[in-house]
Amino acid sequence: MSKQPMPATVPVVAESPSGDMQLVHRALTRDPDAFRAIMKVHNQRLYRIARGILRNDAEAEDVVQEAYVSAFASLAAFRGQSTLATWLSRIVINEALGRLRKRRRTVEMPADPEARIIRFPLKSNDDPERTMAQRQILALVERATDSLPDIYRMVFVARVIEGLSMEETADLLGVRPQTVKTRLHRARALLRRALDDEIGPVLLDAFPFAGRRCERLTQAVMGRLGFE
Repeated sequence: MSKQPMPATVPVVAESPSGDMQLVHRALTRDPDAFRAIMKVHNQRLYRIARGILRNDAEAEDVVQEAYVSAFASLAAFRGQSTLATWLSRIVINEALGRLRKRRRTVEMPADPEARIIRFPLKSNDDPERTMAQRQILALVERATDSLPDIYRMVFVARVIEGLSMEETADLLGVRPQTVKTRLHRARALLRRALDDEIGPVLLDAFPFAGRRCERLTQAVMGRLGFE
């Protein structure tokens, strides 16, 4: 079967309905660049959401990979009634919650310290003391966020770490905007018990999904889709 001609450029932003549908139509023709574009645009958000639910780096990566495979298998069902980001995020949430329920039904085994993923990478910095301080602050952010109850943690990750609007978060989680507002207020109150107000700006660097991790997940999904 001959391959559909590719556009001269690959769109890298898939937030608008028209941009979403263009990428979806190209992916349905098995255009590998369309699959890569979709993943590179949405990897970080989906990873942050999965990580916010599961509180485990490796499991979050697995969930995002499984969610992509599931989403791409049913891509023809996407009609553009919501953004592609929201559609994919809902699949990730369902996959992560399913993984969480399965985990809770099994006996938890002691974690192997040798198997842990390296913690969040930091921006390059030539000042060792500053780098160490950043690592300590990000560790506090991680622990404080992980300690939140599930319903508050999901809202906090979506609104503060991922930067979604109140309406986007409500749509994503299937709750009213007022519920998002209430839960976010509670989440912030809980976090203030563990964090100083001065470290607020570093939240922008928390839960990244870029570089080797982003490329590794993209390559894994492409392999499972049959692309080299």
